[in-house]
Order: sequence, then C-alpha cells, then structure tokens
Amino acid sequence: MTKYHGRPWIVLTVVSLGFFMTLLDLTIVNIAVPNMIARLHASLDGVLWVINAYALVLAVLLITAGRLGDLRGQRNLFIAGVAVFTVASAACGLSPGVGWLVGFRALQGAGAALLMPQTLAILTTVFPPERRGAAFGVWGAVAGVATIAGPTLGGLLVTAFDWRYIFFINVPIGAAVIPLSVALIPDLRTGARHRLDLAGVALASLALLAICYGLVEGQKYDWGTITSFVSIPLVIGVGVALLGAFLVVQARTQDREPLVPFALFRDRDFALMNWVAGAVAIGMMGIFLPFTIYLQSALGFSALKAGLTMAPASLVSMVVAPVAGRLTDRIGGKYILMAGLLAFAGGMGWAAAIASPASAWPDFLPSLALAGLGMGCTFAPMTTTAMRAVRPRLAGSASGLLNTVRQVGAVIGTAAVGALLQNRLTVDLPAAAAGRALALPPAARPAFVSGFARAAGGGSAAGIGQRAAAPPGAPPALARLLARVAHEAFSSGYVTAMHLTMIMPIAVLVIAALSCLAVRRRPAPAGPAGSGPAVELPEATQAPA
Repeated sequence: MTKYHGRPWIVLTVVSLGFFMTLLDLTIVNIAVPNMIARLHASLDGVLWVINAYALVLAVLLITAGRLGDLRGQRNLFIAGVAVFTVASAACGLSPGVGWLVGFRALQGAGAALLMPQTLAILTTVFPPERRGAAFGVWGAVAGVATIAGPTLGGLLVTAFDWRYIFFINVPIGAAVIPLSVALIPDLRTGARHRLDLAGVALASLALLAICYGLVEGQKYDWGTITSFVSIPLVIGVGVALLGAFLVVQARTQDREPLVPFALFRDRDFALMNWVAGAVAIGMMGIFLPFTIYLQSALGFSALKAGLTMAPASLVSMVVAPVAGRLTDRIGGKYILMAGLLAFAGGMGWAAAIASPASAWPDFLPSLALAGLGMGCTFAPMTTTAMRAVRPRLAGSASGLLNTVRQVGAVIGTAAVGALLQNRLTVDLPAAAAGRALALPPAARPAFVSGFARAAGGGSAAGIGQRAAAPPGAPPALARLLARVAHEAFSSGYVTAMHLTMIMPIAVLVIAALSCLAVRRRPAPAGPAGSGPAVELPEATQAPA
C-alpha cells in the first residue's frame, strides 16, 4: 500500500491547464469559420471538417487512451498527450491549405484523447475521497469556462490577428505544462504487468468511428446515400453492429484485462452519471449551436460581440463551480446536480423564449447568468458522484468511459439539433418570406419567396448575409429595400425555428435532472474536508519522477 503525501492542489493546477486546451479547441474554431474560408480560399464543407476531424478522433480514442493510462501510467500518457497536442497546434497554425489543416486537427484530436482521461484519473489518485468534490469543482469550472470561452477568446484572436492564432495560443501553454508535469505530477501506477486488449481497441475504435461519422455527415447527405450502396443509415448500422460485437468480446474477457471493465457498472451511480454526462453534452451543444448562430446571423452581432454576450454564463460558472464542489464534499452531490441541470435548462430556455429579431445583448444577462449558475452546479457533483467509488487502478478506464460518453453526446447533440433546425427552417423561412414580401413591389414578390425556399431547402440560408437579388436595372432604392426585407424575413423565420428546435435539448436536460433521483444517498466521508488521510493505492508503487 502506498500513500500520496504531495501537494494535490498543485497537481490540479497543472492538469487543469492541459484539460483547458483540449476543451477550448472544441469550440474556439466555430467562430473562425468565415475567416478560414476567406483566407484559405476553402469551401464550407472543407472547413467543417476542420471541426469534425478533431471531434471524431477525440471521441474514438478516449476509451483506449483511458485504459492505456491504467496500464502505462497516467502521468506518462498525460505528458505524451500534451506534447502531441502542442506540436499539432503549431502545425495547424502553419498549415498552407485546408487539407493539411484537417490532417493536423486529427493529430490534435489524438493528443487530446491521450491527455483528457488522465486528468480525472490523476485527480482521483492524488485527492482523498473527502476532498475530491472541491477538486472536481475546479475541474468542472475549467470545463465550463473552456466550453463558453471558446467563442469569446476566438472572437478576440480572429479580430485582432487571424484564424491561425486560435491554434498558436496553445503552444506556450503546452510548452509550460510539459516541464511542470514532469516535475510536479507523481508517477503512480500498479506494479503488476498488464496487456492491452487489442481486439477491444479495434472493435471500439471502428464502432465509434462509424457511428460518429454517420452522425456528423448525416445532414450533409440528407441522411441518405453517400455513394453507390453506401448510405448514412448503413454506416451507422455497421457502427452499432460493431459496438454489439465489442460488448460481446468484452463480456467474454472480463476475467482477463478487458478494455472496459464491467465491474465499473456495478456501481449504479457510475452508470447513471454516464447517462447524465451524455445528456449534458447533448443539451449544451444542442443549445449553444442554434443560439450562437442566432446572435450572429439573426441579430447581426460580430464574432467578438456574440462571444462577449455569452461570457456572463462562463463567468458565473467559474465562480460557482468550486463552491458547488466543496458543498458536494459536505452534503453529497445528488440535489446540487439536479438543481444545476434544472437551472441550466431553465436559463437557456428563458433566453430562447425572449429571443426576438430585435433583441439587444443586455436582454440576455439574467437568463445567461442563471444558465451559468446551473452549469457551475453540474460538473463537480456529476464527476464526484461518478468517480466516488472507483478504485484508483480503474480510474483511467472510468475517466475514459465518462469522457467518451460526453464526446459522443456532443456529436449526437450537434447532429440532432442541426437536423431539427434545418427541418424547421425549410418551413419557417419561406413562411416568413411570404409575410415580409408584402412590403415589396408585386413584381418582386414571387422571386423573393422562391429564393428563400431554395436557400432553406438546400441548407444554404445565410443569416445576415442573406440577400435577395434585385432585378436587372432596378434602382438602388429597390436593392436596399430587398436587402432590408430579406434580413427581416431571415431573422423572423430563424427565431421561430430556433424556438421549436431548442425544446429537444432542454427536454433532455430536464429528463437527466429527474433521473438523478435514482442516485444513492451516501454518507459524507469521515474527517474534515481538506484534512483527511492520504488516499491509499491498492497494489501501487510510486515510480521516481
């Protein structure tokens, strides 16, 4: 038996810096898409793969990376992940074309997958149970801030420089984290020899790749044929079949060293928190995607102004999360988590309900502050509840599973809400155009309405950039009238579509909150928070730094 007697809060600071980079890069790229298209002379489809390549590789490799941390040491995998991520970030910023950028983003995703599950595993190892809630509160604050700070920081960098600096910003952070990790993070691992479940790695990776690819690309192909006999339903179906085969193989290898130890799911709270983590990701991505488009396209905010409008939620979450973590240590996380989920759903539902084509940014301050309060009360109790009973030797697997479910949930949320939003726009945009067309001369009305119908049906409606072409030789006054009415029609139609679309992710969050009623009530750990005994590591040895 070995005890860790170091300074866990220093370890928390180091791993949080690495964790922050990986989550920031999930959202910071969105705000730079127009700048990338212009500077790289790329198509929208090509630039979208800059986002998707990172998310896909990250989701596919998380389970394997988490288990590798158990087998080869969490510190080693964390340092390797930071190194890969940092080099890939520099390469992304130097990319001469969109093809190179997509490839380096995939490499970035691999680095993120290596380091992300190690963060929770390391914290579970170095913090005793009675202090984990506070530690996970800080970890949760980092998660919340990184998710929402992406658009704000990205808007600043793109406005001041260009898109390359959203990647260059990772380089000095990574360069600082690597030596700090070597010096400060303990190398705690089991002394026994292990082997990696290669069959499980292959099946899990292929299954997640097929499912996530199908979800990401589904809307592009109208959920139908990709080429020849290959279709989106077939790709997703193959992924589901491979996932079933993976579970069968895992069930037959539980007496050896499986990629996913089923023993983790004997704890009802861990299993339940995996569902909640996926639901939170579905809700967050499903809410932020249409709302961010609304701020820029319907209201005409710049990238920077849209990011700053969302900033109150991030700031409130950053303040509240550590407090929620300490409360979780004292009274348990069940009701804190339920309140957080309901507050986040209520705040974003409030923001969606008051959104109109004429809204101003101060209108959203109260609702986004409530959403930030809810977010701050979500991550710490969710993570503490999930990891509370996990033995340190399985912490990497548990963290990998939890993060994988969260990433797949983000993919599902983006795909589902994207499909719902597009479906609503095909109805609501032409209807709004027909109503607004009454302000135009009769001769211009049919082309105006049919133009909106084509744009909505083809998925190319373009917010503030939507313009109706004036007839040849038309006076400038008519051109200006068409431009104004087109924007009014788009804003009105988009707001109607957004109101209906956001019902789905908000409902998922409410269901997740109610499901927390099934969380077991456990007594608080013995000993005062912050002064408990050092955590014991079964069969563990501390390797020299």
